[in-house]
Amino acid sequence: MVDIDRRWPDGLVAYKRTPEFTEMTVPAGLLRSHSTKAGVWAKIHVLSGRLRFADLVLGTQQDLGPGIHAVVHPQAEHEVAPEGAVRFFVEFHSAP
Repeated sequence: MVDIDRRWPDGLVAYKRTPEFTEMTVPAGLLRSHSTKAGVWAKIHVLSGRLRFADLVLGTQQDLGPGIHAVVHPQAEHEVAPEGAVRFFVEFHSAP
């Protein structure tokens, strides 16, 4: 088992977010393995519905819904998959 700390670090600052996506508009790149750049953290915000988040580093999956966020670490491979109708956006953070 990989020993990785998946907690959200203190002091990160949001600097950008995507537009809202639905099951019909989610970019193809998010549906397959991808990662953020070095130093960039991300938080997935589900506004309605369900989104499956797969952490490809840890080999785990998490069902996201309103109020349930995934912690995306810098350069960590991951992917998402809509579970029916969904609305979500991704917010990017970095150290100040």
